[in-house]
Formats: sequence, C-alpha cells, structure tokens
Amino acid sequence: METLKVGAKAPPFTLPATDGSSFSLEEALASGPVALVFFKKSCPVCQYAFPLYQRLFQAYGNQGATLVGVSQNPKKETEAFAKSFGVTFPILLDDTNAYPVSNAYGLTNVPTVFVVEPGGAISTAFSGFSKRDLEAVGKRLGVQPFHADENVPEWKAG
Repeated sequence: METLKVGAKAPPFTLPATDGSSFSLEEALASGPVALVFFKKSCPVCQYAFPLYQRLFQAYGNQGATLVGVSQNPKKETEAFAKSFGVTFPILLDDTNAYPVSNAYGLTNVPTVFVVEPGGAISTAFSGFSKRDLEAVGKRLGVQPFHADENVPEWKAG
C-alpha cells in the first residue's frame, strides 16, 4: 500500500497511550483537527524533529486541535525517547508485532505526519522533515514553529 495522500480518508483507529489511557481518532476529531506524527526512536530525523513538534504542542496547548505521536516502539523505549527529547504531548503505541495503524496509513518511512480534519479527510501528509510542511502544520494549528533567528534546514529525508 502507498502512503495515504492529501484528500484520502484517514482510517479510524484506537490505540493505547503511554500514560495508560486510550486514544480514538474518531473521538478526537469531534474536537477539531488531529496531527498524527509517526516515529521510531532510532530515527535521526525523528530525533531532530520531535523537539519542534513539542514546540508546536506547547504553543497551541489545547486550542481545538490535537497533536499526538504514534510510536513504532515498545512502551519502555517510547517513554525513554519522550523523556530524552522533552516530549509532553500524548504518545500512542502501535502494535510492534503487526503495526496495524502504521500499515493502514501506508507508512514506508518515519517521521511521517498527517493532519486529519474533522470528517476524516487528510489535509496534510508528508514524510521526513520539511520546513515548509512543518510551517503549514503550524499555520493550520495557529502557531509559528520556528523563531525568526533560527537556522532551520529546508529538508531532511526520513
């Protein structure tokens, strides 16, 4: 399966979070758009990008949008990753035996980001790190992901 594209319907899912709660995409979409950030702890581009996603999360808080990580690692490794990179937004755990959610979204590499709009349509989809795409996610969430004096590369492969 090919990675889902803008305009595609996002597959609904429910996954456990590292804090023991359960996350339902359908329920979260009732409150506004949802940004899904798929990652693996060993991915250098994920390590680079996650502090920037944390910045987005801190900037908008809970203003009608949701940002969640979707880990492709076991819980203990995921928690260590989150702690190491200062991540406080919710992180979900895809089943590491079969990766049902990652596969449903057609992931071929990480990080991969999808912004899902209420109603389920994907409005943003990209893999790797793209300054332009992260700015678009920030704009959709109503925040600026970069500081004016920051030197951020335009792109990094995932």
